[in-house]
Amino acid sequence: MDPEPVGGRPLGLYFLVDLVNAFQGGAEVTTAGLQSLAERHGGQALRLADARVPELREAAALLGAVLDSDDVDRAAEAVNALLDRYPSQPRLVRLPDRPWAVHARTPQDAGPVHWLLSTAALALALWLAERGRCAWGRCAAPDCDRYFVDTGRRSPQRYCSPRCGTRVRVTAHRRQHGR
Repeated sequence: MDPEPVGGRPLGLYFLVDLVNAFQGGAEVTTAGLQSLAERHGGQALRLADARVPELREAAALLGAVLDSDDVDRAAEAVNALLDRYPSQPRLVRLPDRPWAVHARTPQDAGPVHWLLSTAALALALWLAERGRCAWGRCAAPDCDRYFVDTGRRSPQRYCSPRCGTRVRVTAHRRQHGR
């Protein structure tokens, strides 16, 4: 997971959000599905392949609790708690065809969940420090509980996708015009 933004895009956080979203609503998550998710993001799929799905579900719940926070101080405390519980050593790493990025190097005996949570905590810490606010959240659209990373520079993002935002605006418009 690459916590540093590339071209203004926090690649590691997109992976993190997709992982947490995969476990939303008691969805059935398989090892093959996790492998595919990691590969789509160019991440370290082999590390997650060794993890057990129930452990990853618990990790996703911990990360979801941070993503649910819109209070910057509480979010910082939650991220610091993860950094304390899942320590790592930040390192600059250059992956093929990518610029230098900060990665978490975990202890040799650390399992994949430790790697995931330490890397995610580092990514969240960097994003919170860069943005100065909780630049993430849960979709405000009714019947959608997906998380997102807010990469905009203006007003805070409210929806996980343009589709959800459009659906809410169309519903409000129809309600306003009696349709």
